[in-house]
Parts: sequence; C-alpha cells; structure tokens
Amino acid sequence: MRRRRNGLSFYQRKKKMSQEHITEAISWIFVVVLAVVLAFFFVYTLGMKTTVIGSSMEESLHNGQIIYMNRLVYSFVAPSRGDVVVFKPNGNENAHYSIKRVVGVPGDRIVIEDGQLVVNGEVQEDMFEDKIAEAGIADSEVVLGDDEFFVMGDNVNNSEDSRSANLGKVMRGHIIGKAWLHMAMGEEGIGKIK
Repeated sequence: MRRRRNGLSFYQRKKKMSQEHITEAISWIFVVVLAVVLAFFFVYTLGMKTTVIGSSMEESLHNGQIIYMNRLVYSFVAPSRGDVVVFKPNGNENAHYSIKRVVGVPGDRIVIEDGQLVVNGEVQEDMFEDKIAEAGIADSEVVLGDDEFFVMGDNVNNSEDSRSANLGKVMRGHIIGKAWLHMAMGEEGIGKIK
C-alpha cells in the first residue's frame, strides 16, 4: 500500500485555454493589425507632409511652412483649375517637391497678354492680384495635351513655374498629390489650403 504524502507539490496543474479565450485573443490581434494598417494607409495617403521652399506661393503659403498632401484624390479624379498641387519637377526623383497652383488643365489654351493670364480666350482677372511681369513661354499660346497641366505660383512675379522653359508643362504622372492642409505659421493649428 502506498502512502499518500501530505505536503507541497511542485507540479502545477496545466490550465486549459477555453474557446472563449482563444476567440478573444484572435479578435484583439485582428483589431491591432487593422489599426496599424489603417494608420499606415491614412498617413501615406492623407497625411504625407512636405515643406514649402521659397516664396513662390505667398500669400497662400510661406517659406518653411509644413503642408499635408492628399496622395489618394488624384487616383480617382484629375487635378482641376485652382488646385494647389505637389509635384516632382520634370519627374526628377532627386528634386525637392514643388508646390504650385493649377491654372490650366488638358485641352486648355494658355497665353499671357498685357500682364494677365488668358485661358481659352477668357481673362482670369481674379486668379492673381499682381500684374504678371514675365510671360515666359506663355507669351505665345500654349495648348495643353492629354495629361498636361499648366501651373503657376500665387506670387507670380517671384515664381519659377510652367512659364519657365526649365519646367514647362507638368505631366499628371509627376503630380504626387493635392496640398490640402497647412500648419499655421507662428501659431498652433492647421488650416485648409484655399
């Protein structure tokens, strides 16, 4: 006959995982993975940021100002006149991002006459406050082909833009996204780009 020992046992009883615990663990893993994927998606598509370089977009945007761009919107619709776009000049991957306003879309005829922008025969009086001093390549009519855009800085007399032969027309494939939010200069807060 064996004698039963009364005392401490160093063996612990194994706990069994219930189906309920396994389901809860899987649901938490799913939620965490989904949150990471959504965060990456929003940061990459809506929250990518860049910095304004130069004064070509003043009064709208200022040198050193941080802007956020929407990389997703132009996957569904083409840039339209008045949009502020972020692009790589001539598609050069080594160049810094350039930020300008779209003034001409595919099919438009652009010319600068008497210091004013003329699109499809209509003077764009409210587009710029200042009279345009240099017409550049737009001193004679520029016709935009498929996927070509004409961009200009809001500070027209201090901007290298589509009027310059170095930059010229911007191809849709070179446009990274639409500038949509900016960090306010000298104060806390975010503002929408107009």
